[in-house]
Amino acid sequence: MSKASQTAVAEKDRPEGWGRPLIEVHDLVKHFGPVVALAGVSLTVKAGEVHCLLGDNGAGKSTLIKTLSGVYKPTGGDFVVDGKPVAFSSPRDALDAGIATVFQDLAMIPLLSITRNFFMGREPVKRLGPLSFMDMDFANKVAREEMRRIGIDVRDPEQAVGTLSGGERQCVAIARAVYFGAKVLILDEPTSALGVAQTSMVLKFIRQVRAKGLGVIFITHNVRHAYAVGDKFTVLNRGRTLGTYTKTDISLDELQTKMAGDKELQDLSEELGGTV
Repeated sequence: MSKASQTAVAEKDRPEGWGRPLIEVHDLVKHFGPVVALAGVSLTVKAGEVHCLLGDNGAGKSTLIKTLSGVYKPTGGDFVVDGKPVAFSSPRDALDAGIATVFQDLAMIPLLSITRNFFMGREPVKRLGPLSFMDMDFANKVAREEMRRIGIDVRDPEQAVGTLSGGERQCVAIARAVYFGAKVLILDEPTSALGVAQTSMVLKFIRQVRAKGLGVIFITHNVRHAYAVGDKFTVLNRGRTLGTYTKTDISLDELQTKMAGDKELQDLSEELGGTV
């Protein structure tokens, strides 16, 4: 099959709404007293797109994702979701708008089962007269099926989630967000503490999520991981947007240099006698 034919098939299989803007941020500003954490960040995340957010420590990545997920209120700028201006007061507001964040710590309880972690806070209820209790049969069935969809065979969904590998736990957290209707997934350093095989599992699942028509914001320090799955790359430095690029705009090496900071890298190279 020719490349053109493959592209045509891919476009035919795309979900409705593919490519529409889900999140638009224009000149977002966030101050903590006299400290300026964000000094004018702009980016757009579209349906069916993995948008990678890159930058060194202190670039503003954490502040930006906490603002997008409703933890912080922006000091200034425009924040638009599905074409409508929003002003989130809490993470619940963001979840209701379809923005789900999977943080590094995953917010999971290792000794609880996969099922209970999957449905935590949204347990399906079964009623028997005046009594109500969690419908474990339904919950176990859903947890097993959703994990099977991503290629993880969970024989016993009531096993402790702590018995899973780091990559599998990341996939549980992402699958949970997708199942409960997320339109945009914000993934905070999902591969930072994983080995090669586990990282590959998570990156493949991110591509599966993208194929469903969700928008993904992938925050990472690892440019290679970003370049493997990303469609667009926004580089932050000291609370500002340095630029947004596609793979046709920038190479892996160029992206690495942008993330490190062109001027800083040049200054370091000169200081070390041109060895960088």
